[in-house]
Amino acid sequence: MAIEQVPLRDQAYSLSPAQYGSPVHQPDEPLPVTAWIQTRTGHYQVDGVAVAWTPKAARIRYADDHGREGYAWVWANAVRRR
Repeated sequence: MAIEQVPLRDQAYSLSPAQYGSPVHQPDEPLPVTAWIQTRTGHYQVDGVAVAWTPKAARIRYADDHGREGYAWVWANAVRRR
């Protein structure tokens, strides 16, 4: 069974490649994190996993309030390991 994705209208804003920079590190196993995301309706703290990161940012996978899966690049200072 496929996991439902967060619809475009509800997705978190994501940093651009110019903002998150390089090099991009992708771990063998995602790291559990808590992160702040921003959507068109506000800022939210979510539990998720970091699936990639750079010195300035992390790409997180999270589930929204409806259990739908989303991804976003967020600034490193918005992320804390769990």
